[in-house]
Amino acid sequence: MATPALFTPLRVRNVELRNRIVIAPMCQYSAEDGCMTDWHLIHLGQLALSGAALLTIEATGVTPDGRITYADVGLYDDATEKAMGRTLEGIRKWSDMPIAVQLAHAGRKASTEKPWMGGRQIAPDAPNGWQTVSASAIPFDPAYTPPTALDKEGLTRIRDAFAASAVRAARLGLDAVQIHAAHGYLLHQFLSPLSNQRTDEYGGSLENRVRFPLEVFEAVRHAFPDKAVTMRVSATDWVDGGLSVEETVQFAQMLEERGCDAIHVSSGGLHIEQKIPVGPSYQVPLARAVKRAVKMPVVAVGLITDPEQAEAIISTGDADLIALARTVLYDPRWPWHAAAELGAQVQAAPQYLRCQPSRLKGLFAN
Repeated sequence: MATPALFTPLRVRNVELRNRIVIAPMCQYSAEDGCMTDWHLIHLGQLALSGAALLTIEATGVTPDGRITYADVGLYDDATEKAMGRTLEGIRKWSDMPIAVQLAHAGRKASTEKPWMGGRQIAPDAPNGWQTVSASAIPFDPAYTPPTALDKEGLTRIRDAFAASAVRAARLGLDAVQIHAAHGYLLHQFLSPLSNQRTDEYGGSLENRVRFPLEVFEAVRHAFPDKAVTMRVSATDWVDGGLSVEETVQFAQMLEERGCDAIHVSSGGLHIEQKIPVGPSYQVPLARAVKRAVKMPVVAVGLITDPEQAEAIISTGDADLIALARTVLYDPRWPWHAAAELGAQVQAAPQYLRCQPSRLKGLFAN
């Protein structure tokens, strides 16, 4: 019996993936002064035992003011690096799953409260708040404090912060870096004409709007040599006049030319008037459009919940990998269950082998 496409291996530069299931970065809003806590060890540790091929650490601020909330993880100084190192050390004692980190800057969507406490922006002069920055001085929400438009010095500072965080990631032995250019955060704010209304060389045409994200990519690529550097994008803003799929395809081709190892295709998050046609696999057509134009692996994400659904995405060539977020929060053993349903094998910790039902002998690859 042939191995299901979802459970075939794939190599992405240095990273050997046992299957095509990756765990997407998911913010936990549980850090202290940018430092990971025991929550991250518990949360990421269980996902590292899930049987997926790759674990991605949540959006990690490259500067303190680049965090979405005051409770976000950072990787911008020795304290945050040490805290992440402690978490990684704990996970690696029990799992050999490759681990990536998503490096991010929230831009105008920073300085907010935790989602379960309302998620609204915190004023710059209030506790846990700060002045945000962006491509242009246009707030995400009319009720928000307008961001400060970044000048050349600010752009250089943030670009160098991405590179410095990538150096820390390399020092921690992380297997890959994902750069966050999706969901309305800073690099997406430069890409979209709705948030980028600059009149200098960083605004206007697509060539200008991609300039800063490409500068960030090249800086990270240089700082994280010989290991996988990928990019997460929102392929469309789902708003008239916003970033289009066609522009995202061109951006993906530019990234590939500069040595990008994979691209993770999501959508939306930039504008409060977005109209997203949410449904199973609703973002897969976006991944398909990008995949037709590039040779690097493409990751599809978004309401992928069923094993047969995931198998179809891979087997038909719509994408090379599928990413799970809310699905794997709800069911941290989803890869086990998918393997059982599709007749494949999955990696499991030896401590768990005895849970294998007799009817599924051969499910675990150990």
